Amino acid sequence: MSAAVLLDPARLDRPDTDIRQEPFPFMIAHGQLPDESRNELESDFPNYTSAGFFPYDPSDCGLSINLLVQNLTTPEFARAVGGRLGIEHLDQYPTLVTLCRSLNKRHGTIHTDSKSKVATALLYLNAQWPDTSDGCLRFLNRVDDIDDLVAPELKPLYGEFAVFKRCDNSFHGHLPFEGERRVIQIAWLTSEEEKLRKTKRGKFSRAFKKLFGSLDRKLGADRDRNAAHRN
Repeated sequence: MSAAVLLDPARLDRPDTDIRQEPFPFMIAHGQLPDESRNELESDFPNYTSAGFFPYDPSDCGLSINLLVQNLTTPEFARAVGGRLGIEHLDQYPTLVTLCRSLNKRHGTIHTDSKSKVATALLYLNAQWPDTSDGCLRFLNRVDDIDDLVAPELKPLYGEFAVFKRCDNSFHGHLPFEGERRVIQIAWLTSEEEKLRKTKRGKFSRAFKKLFGSLDRKLGADRDRNAAHRN
């Protein structure tokens, strides 16, 4: 398989791509992955046993996922994304890749992302999605209203892509959802020190959830739909 086949920045120019600068810079792009790669990417996705995002480890993944991560973290892709969001030289920033196979209802509360992030991208890989808004990405006008959308919500289906510039008002989240929700997240960070710190924290979280996953599910089971959290 050729790495260039999986993710072509030229697909960002599809006529249905939604690029906006207000209330914060973001882009929503559809159909970013080739149909013929669906099965391979599904079988090569890491088989995490816990819910949440975990730092990328090539040994967890099959060949096609590793190639896709390579595509997502090239300077060329960073420049393509940055140019559409108005971020100069996005390729100068270190990248942190995390992957998620499933979530519990604790996840998805409204937030902006931490100030250590310059921009965040999300590439979804679910083969199908139930007829529900639960778990669908929402870009928002406010920190206290999950229904105050600035764009149509995005179902986390195969090839759907969203990226945004981190701002003090880059509010986003989703309604509570429990189950499989496959996504690769790429964050461009302000420094290598932040990358190291976040990677260590992510590895600790993975180890903790292996031991206390049932508690993690229980704590978030009844969260409010408009819940928000500090970054």
